[in-house]
Amino acid sequence: MKYLKLISIYFFGPAYIYIGFRHFIEPDFFLSIMPNYMSFHLELVYLSGFFEILFGIMILFKKSRVLGAKGLILLLIVVFPGNIYLAQSSLAQSLLGITQETAIIRLPFQGLFILFAYWFTKK
Repeated sequence: MKYLKLISIYFFGPAYIYIGFRHFIEPDFFLSIMPNYMSFHLELVYLSGFFEILFGIMILFKKSRVLGAKGLILLLIVVFPGNIYLAQSSLAQSLLGITQETAIIRLPFQGLFILFAYWFTKK
């Protein structure tokens, strides 16, 4: 189980870092799933990207892993409205080139990612 956890950490860490950088390289992708009721869309995209990079780096190191994983849990909860918006908005779906079914199927994965991050908080 220890090795599976380490493999998961070394998979998810770089994945979060990569996705975090995409917030800066391709902000339009993330802007398209920002709910209309939120303000400061671009700033929030950059802020979430920064924290995704930071927490992705933190989980790679034993000393900062627990704090980084807790940060990821919070971040995944905070950005979940964007996933809900994507599942509800045909405009967002068309901008990303996905179907509503695909957007809906994505929703439970956020919970799975939270469970992995929670697992990373355990010794």
